[in-house]
Amino acid sequence: MSSCSSDLAPLLGGVANSSAAASYICDQFTDAGFAIDNTYLLFSAYLVFSMQLGFAMLCAGSVRAKNTMNIMLTNVIDAAAGGLFYYLFGYAFAFGGPSNGFIGKHFFGLKEVPQAGFDYSNFLYQWAFAIAAAGITSGSIAERTQFVAYLIYSSFLTGFVYPVVSHWFWSGDGWAAAGRNAGESLLFKSGGPRVGRFDHAGRSVALRGHSATLVVLGTFLLWFGWYGFNPGSFNTIFKTYGPSGSIHGQWSAVGRTAVTTTLAGCTAALTTLFGKRLQTGHWNVVDVCNGLLGGFAAITSGCSVVDPWAALICGFVSAWVLIGFNKLAATLKFDDPLEAAQLHGGCGAWGIIFTALFAREKYVNEVYPGREGRPYGLFMGGGGRLLAAHIVQILVITGWVSCTMGPLFFALHKLGLLRISSEDEMAGMDLTRHGGFAYVYHDEDPSAHDGSPSGGFMLKSSAVRVEPRTTPAAATNQV
Repeated sequence: MSSCSSDLAPLLGGVANSSAAASYICDQFTDAGFAIDNTYLLFSAYLVFSMQLGFAMLCAGSVRAKNTMNIMLTNVIDAAAGGLFYYLFGYAFAFGGPSNGFIGKHFFGLKEVPQAGFDYSNFLYQWAFAIAAAGITSGSIAERTQFVAYLIYSSFLTGFVYPVVSHWFWSGDGWAAAGRNAGESLLFKSGGPRVGRFDHAGRSVALRGHSATLVVLGTFLLWFGWYGFNPGSFNTIFKTYGPSGSIHGQWSAVGRTAVTTTLAGCTAALTTLFGKRLQTGHWNVVDVCNGLLGGFAAITSGCSVVDPWAALICGFVSAWVLIGFNKLAATLKFDDPLEAAQLHGGCGAWGIIFTALFAREKYVNEVYPGREGRPYGLFMGGGGRLLAAHIVQILVITGWVSCTMGPLFFALHKLGLLRISSEDEMAGMDLTRHGGFAYVYHDEDPSAHDGSPSGGFMLKSSAVRVEPRTTPAAATNQV
């Protein structure tokens, strides 16, 4: 008889077949618990998936108008190609145990799913995570990367590179512990800067995105989705940490995680606001949005095992990490329209170090039960074991991504598939690769009469295009 049944049977007293009745009632509670946990995970998956719209808006606002259709298409491809490849291979590589500790070997095409701990809701949640990893870099290589190269990269990342890292750190068979993804800087260096990003003297030239409105919209959508990204990582919520009836349970840890996420982002945003004001003399909304997201990226690693007050420190430092890495990127002529390498790479690495400094012993044992003596934060009295492990984690993930993505980008470069021509880049990828502009500010597109493939969405605002066409064919159609 289970513990639940044995506790409940005496309460049923003289009821006939009290043992059977107790077992039935306990089974109903167990089923309800599974339903609650799966519903929670599905809801979290929907929140994480909403981040794709956030990435799309953020990327669109951060590029010039003549490349808007291109960047929107890459975000759609992240979700579509990622869904197929993660179903066929990615989920199996990430969670298909038992394994050799390096890569999963089961669940290809969701075969043998569902089973204990691996229901369809888990697949959906992990897929949303995988395409979020691809979405991080979509805008960072914008305005100069061939679409076929991005299609290959996105499929390879979600189908193989990211799932293997997931297996190491998140699977029960992996050789390491929970961690983050990293390493996107290699791609940006392979592609090189955009034409005009640096002048002939090597000085930085701002190529500003065309819509701060879209940047702010994307930021708020990402903020909303982060409440599924971080609290949802518990996978379950119907779990107590104390005796029956205790107010301390997974639900409390989920709430604390949402609070630490919020505080880190808010602190980073305000720190960036005043830091950039001192640096440039302006109150820049785009900088504040990036600072906010940098705070979220930093707290993600340790959001469940640190106190709210520590999240303030995390956000404050992450803002200066982002500002510092942006200065370094400009010095090194490192062109990243969305600051993703600095934001997710730099702030994410700080977040891993931060966790090793401030993780609280009580929270670590609650969130990661089953083994006594787990290491915790150096500043919380836990020694340096966790810090050493997290430094190794950063090096291992960066090495893995470099060893897998490096040959891919090198091959694409040698085959002439990585970067578009300077002429196409100046004209804009929307016109040269995707059939027209995203914005056309007049009632009727002249291309409808001359047969040229330059159509786009129409708005009754003006008789002037957002981006002037620079090619001879385009000049013929200029209004």
